Amino acid sequence: MSMEKIKAIVSHWQVALMLILVVLAAIAIAPRFEDGKFTTNLQYGLDLQEGTWLQMEFKAVVAGFETDKDPGDFAKAIQDQTDAEVYVLDKNKIEIRKYIPREDLETVFNAAGGRLTSYEQGVSKQTAEDVKRILENKLNALGTKDARVNPLVGLSGVSHYIRVELAGVSMAQAKEIVGRQGKFEIRIHTTGNETENVLYGDSITTVGVPSHDSPGSPVWGVSFTLNQDGAEKLQKAAIRTGAVSKPDAHYLDMLLDGKVVYSAPLSPDLAAKLAQEPIRQLYASTGTGDAGLRDAKNLEIHLRAGALPVDVVVAGSGFVPAELSDYFKLMCVVAFIAAAIAVGIVIFLRYREPAIVLPMMATNLTEIVILLGIATFIQQLDLASIAALIAVLGTGIDQLVIITDEILHEGKVPSPTLYTKRLSRALGIILVSAATVIIAMVPLALMDLSSLRGFAIITMIGVIIGVAVTRPAYGEIIKEILSK
Repeated sequence: MSMEKIKAIVSHWQVALMLILVVLAAIAIAPRFEDGKFTTNLQYGLDLQEGTWLQMEFKAVVAGFETDKDPGDFAKAIQDQTDAEVYVLDKNKIEIRKYIPREDLETVFNAAGGRLTSYEQGVSKQTAEDVKRILENKLNALGTKDARVNPLVGLSGVSHYIRVELAGVSMAQAKEIVGRQGKFEIRIHTTGNETENVLYGDSITTVGVPSHDSPGSPVWGVSFTLNQDGAEKLQKAAIRTGAVSKPDAHYLDMLLDGKVVYSAPLSPDLAAKLAQEPIRQLYASTGTGDAGLRDAKNLEIHLRAGALPVDVVVAGSGFVPAELSDYFKLMCVVAFIAAAIAVGIVIFLRYREPAIVLPMMATNLTEIVILLGIATFIQQLDLASIAALIAVLGTGIDQLVIITDEILHEGKVPSPTLYTKRLSRALGIILVSAATVIIAMVPLALMDLSSLRGFAIITMIGVIIGVAVTRPAYGEIIKEILSK
């Protein structure tokens, strides 16, 4: 190909954009040799990297009910009978953070003045997200790399399982990390910056969810309950340090593993009550607005010291050894090369013209490179994601064939006006096809179905790159190459 022809091809902004994206993708992937091994910035899931996965089952119940009582009063009656944390989800559904068989729960509901209408083991989507945040916070604090936490939420909105994937971690380490609790401590300021211990996390019996400090108030915070011993220790410390008389001068610090996570003075009301008696029910305010809510959610995690709000049991687990992950990587590379060669052969048999086949394959592989560059930032590559890459390779060729067949007439490129019309018609067909694929993938992308979600995301991004970048660029490339 002459230099003039190359300049003519690159002069089209569609082609220039594609080349720029390829360069940026190559920089993001950063293929290189380190310590004698070929490596990149691509992130790998457990299928392609040594590690452990745990699938844990929530020991809780989401139950529907009918009652003549106020939902809050009914939930309180259930809580008293079951000795479990109970939260109202809506006017006829509650979450019981303790596993109770259906037959036993029906008896409890009847005794509380209601009737059980639905029963599903698991937790609400909000609680599942809280568990996810707690686990992610714990994993981040421990510096665990390539960790994924995914609640598996059903169509009813109830999550029965949560899956944790830890790359480069053994089974024993994974169970220790998930079950680990930090050291939580409350200290009170005495004089200046000096503090003394008041109590430890084992004095906290229950932790509430983020809520407003009173109905209609904009202030967010978290309520928590102390056992009797902890309440007495807090009262004695407040009296001894003078905090009951000068609460503004004596802050309470909350520390997790030696790091201050919350600090605020005693409220005047609490100080007055502590001067008279031990107080077990406390409330820590965090502020107003979105920032106050965010701080309240973080404080809830800290108060629990890494303990989950609901018990879980390991329902399934697995470990991928390094030898097997390396084998999977090799097989994925072989499968992709074989697929590319097969596609190239089919295209050559159809057109028998290198001037068509080579640009078509180059454009298709360019699309894969751009897709991999984006994946380095948003998606781990597992076997399902690799399958999506191969699927994108195949659907991409289909669409390039549509463009080629649409614009060629008797083996020649038509006049510029007719060419533009035919290219627009081909891109219209491709756009409809792409929209269909994206719509089909949206449910998989929105549902937390672990690796299937990765398959959907890679497929959708590949389709979008094709429609927005590589298909228009190919249209200009093939016009310049075949025009004579």
